[in-house]
Amino acid sequence: MEDLLSKINKQKLPKHIAIIMDGNGRWAEEKGEDRLFGHFHGVESVRNIVEASAELGIQYLTLYAFSTENWDRPQQEVDGLMTLLVDTIHKEIADLNKNNIKLHIIGDIDMMPAFAQKELQEAIASTQNNTGLNLIMALSYSSRWELLNAVKNIGVAIKEGNLNPEDINSANFQQYLSTKNFPDPELMIRTSGEYRISNFLLYQLAYAELYFTNTCWPDFRKNNLLEAIVDYQNRERRFGKTGKQIIDKSITANNY
Repeated sequence: MEDLLSKINKQKLPKHIAIIMDGNGRWAEEKGEDRLFGHFHGVESVRNIVEASAELGIQYLTLYAFSTENWDRPQQEVDGLMTLLVDTIHKEIADLNKNNIKLHIIGDIDMMPAFAQKELQEAIASTQNNTGLNLIMALSYSSRWELLNAVKNIGVAIKEGNLNPEDINSANFQQYLSTKNFPDPELMIRTSGEYRISNFLLYQLAYAELYFTNTCWPDFRKNNLLEAIVDYQNRERRFGKTGKQIIDKSITANNY
């Protein structure tokens, strides 16, 4: 791990990392256990990666914990996930505050049971004054839901005379997204060997670097995160420009 740490340029850390935490169920089934066993062990990975991100100085970490499509899973698994979520957040509030971590939630929270909503709101309120890592949990979230919701709210704003269609641009469109208070992710990590985005931050990931690993989420630890960051820092981020333009811009900036 020390070797990996030495390879990381602390001046070029991604400001925002987003993670699709995949593979809990498969990990458990491979061990002859039920799927909730995998979700339970996935909590330890969440704790480890959140702490590692805070230690590194990552400013924003978004974890895709539960999608709108996950509501269609077997009821026993959904109920177990909701109970695990509430129990985990309740237990982790003290550590979040100890580590100066601020909790945020994005997603269609109204779909969640009342007891879960209550626990989430209490956790958000308890950590609202923290100034370190911003931990963003995507719960009952999907990009298509988010984009449709944004379009509906834009329609309402136009109807009420608060927005002219001609004035809609990228900047004010983003103000209607769940992530309006956060920068777009620069690095997206997906575990378990799947190579898809699965309805996650489709608008926000437009220029993110995508990193896929075969490691299932319950086995994903700080060392795996460091490997992803090293890989990210070895890439050239061009944003539609040529490599020469990026180099020239860097030289000009360094001369000042």
